[in-house]
Amino acid sequence: MIRPATPDDVSTIARLIRSLAEYERLSDRVMFDEEKLREHLFGERRFAEVLLAEDESATVGFALYFHNYSTFQGKPGLYLEDLFVVPEARGKGVGKALLVSLAKLAVERGCGSVRWVVLKWNEPGIRFYESLGAMPMNEWTEYRLAGDPLKKVAAMEVKATKAAEK
Repeated sequence: MIRPATPDDVSTIARLIRSLAEYERLSDRVMFDEEKLREHLFGERRFAEVLLAEDESATVGFALYFHNYSTFQGKPGLYLEDLFVVPEARGKGVGKALLVSLAKLAVERGCGSVRWVVLKWNEPGIRFYESLGAMPMNEWTEYRLAGDPLKKVAAMEVKATKAAEK
């Protein structure tokens, strides 16, 4: 069963995020606070949404996503930040059910696409996504500004300059 997460699910979402980080060999980068996660997912201004996958006894996966916008299409899109299925539930259609639910949601909301990134070494994930018809966007390079560099840029003073006169 796939369902939208509720505020009561925050600790479960946090556990799944930590499990994802462990799978991606990035546990040392996990630094979120559960109360901030609750605020960002269910507060006055929601920054992201979550779908949860459940079997008879437990939550076995999640998809965390948010809206983006394509200026070329002139349509909103959904950005899939994380898709994770616990190891013992893999190969049973859980990941596909999450992605199908997200695709249905995107179509219902008039979105032009669903986008995400996948680690280059994650061959099982890449094969799974391509089996559904997803195509890599090899002509793009993703960039990220975070931490001290983000703060440094945010603190910059920008002065307008005139174009060179001829």
